[in-house]
Amino acid sequence: MESNMKFVICAVLFTLVADRVSASRQAEAVIQAGTDEGVSGLVMFYQTAETEPVQISGSISGLAPGLHGLHVHQNGNLTSACSDAGSHFNPAGSDHGAHPNLADRRHVADLGNVVADETGTADFQLQDKLQTLYDGENVIVGRAIVIHALEDDLGLGGDEESKKTGNAGARVGCGLIELSQGLEE
Repeated sequence: MESNMKFVICAVLFTLVADRVSASRQAEAVIQAGTDEGVSGLVMFYQTAETEPVQISGSISGLAPGLHGLHVHQNGNLTSACSDAGSHFNPAGSDHGAHPNLADRRHVADLGNVVADETGTADFQLQDKLQTLYDGENVIVGRAIVIHALEDDLGLGGDEESKKTGNAGARVGCGLIELSQGLEE
């Protein structure tokens, strides 16, 4: 009888742990204006498991047509026209780089560029293997996502600022990355 009870308790605990490990996570960031009053939008993040990449989709309007750098910044503070979001999220201390580069060749923050069409709207879908919605060194929940005024040069600009920010310019909009309601733990 006692061994059956231990088995049942172990089975229940295993099920709870397995459910927790395999539970998907979803987050969102409502984009508010930074240095450009007309910028707004929504960015969604979805991760099916800790070992899977984060799927990122969004729609940001009020942009100038063309390429715009998109990065996760260190702080979740959106005040002072997004400047209080701090620098790029970079726990490994890497140089700025292109989004698809290897882990040691870019910031965790670096998502490359999104393209705003002639109406000023950037609709995009990305995925990232470095960022996570789960606990750990590369967790982006509670941080800010920032859309910049200019094209990100992906760290190839040949100057010090390129290695830090990609020369992406002013922070025209930003949003706090928060787990979607009901998924906080």
